[in-house]
Amino acid sequence: MAFQITILPSQHVFQAEADEIILDAALRQGVVLPYGCRDGACGACRGRVLSGQVDLGQAQIKALSNAERSAGFALLCCARAHSDLSIEGRELLSAQALPVKTLPARVQKLTRVAPDVMLVELKLPASERLQFFAGQYIEILLKEGRRRAFSLANAPHDDSCLQLHIRHMPGGQFTDRLFSTMQERDILRFNGPHGSFFLREDSTKPMLLVAGGTGFAPIKAIVEHAIAEQSTRPMAIYWGGRGRADLYLLPLAEQWAAAHSGIRFVPVLSEAPESDHWQGRSGFVHAAAMHDYPDLSGHQAYVCGSPAMVAAARRDFVGQCQLPETEFFADSFELANDHQSPTAG
Repeated sequence: MAFQITILPSQHVFQAEADEIILDAALRQGVVLPYGCRDGACGACRGRVLSGQVDLGQAQIKALSNAERSAGFALLCCARAHSDLSIEGRELLSAQALPVKTLPARVQKLTRVAPDVMLVELKLPASERLQFFAGQYIEILLKEGRRRAFSLANAPHDDSCLQLHIRHMPGGQFTDRLFSTMQERDILRFNGPHGSFFLREDSTKPMLLVAGGTGFAPIKAIVEHAIAEQSTRPMAIYWGGRGRADLYLLPLAEQWAAAHSGIRFVPVLSEAPESDHWQGRSGFVHAAAMHDYPDLSGHQAYVCGSPAMVAAARRDFVGQCQLPETEFFADSFELANDHQSPTAG
């Protein structure tokens, strides 16, 4: 049995089978809704059910609070229809829907940029290019149908190689192999691009970009894309880690700020050991951004990091700094089970 789903305010209509995830049904029929990794871990795919009944599925409490559930919100990446539905939610323009491909790639270069972070460069076949937006991610395909998702750290114009920043998760099926036996010239297969986290180029608002750890990867892609496009939008970049080693490409970020008057860069450490001799900002990275930008009513915010950091940034930027909720874009990096993808819904 199929149910009719109406998305407001666009009035686009599609059909969903009773056992079908609403997001899957929408994408299958060309209705492009925001999403991240599709596991209910954050909330980029949040929509409000105005009429009808849904099964919320595996939506996690950190991504969909009890108050939000009571108010009728659902995560469309894991919700199923139990009747015809009207849902209020954001929708991406059809022109923003890029073809998703499954491609082989050769490991071109492996660079350990921190004790637990590997910079991986993947070379596509000579006849292939991957079209993507700055900030999106790909899924590495493993045996038995398993996938591991990682954000692309390179800008779309710099696509001779795809760059990933991968943190080692001990016991992880993919990262254990990456940090022990994987070699340059090995062949991997991937699927992508995925995700609705990317630079909104139709806006002229100043950008606040906040990264935690390897959440720097998609932020790097966005910044380098904006630079290549000669964007005049001011960019304030905050990158946080526990210790100095977590800011594994610190000179690059400092170089952006030195070379471009519209870019401000602030590194922040939360647990710097004495051996780091850290003289910079300390504490939570999103709190440092709030201190410097108490009024975000005229900004866009792009946030990548742990689920806890992303949730705190969303709550505080919107609740305390007057950031419009529609101008908050995020991917939270769920590190459990060897999965370092954006998990924003």
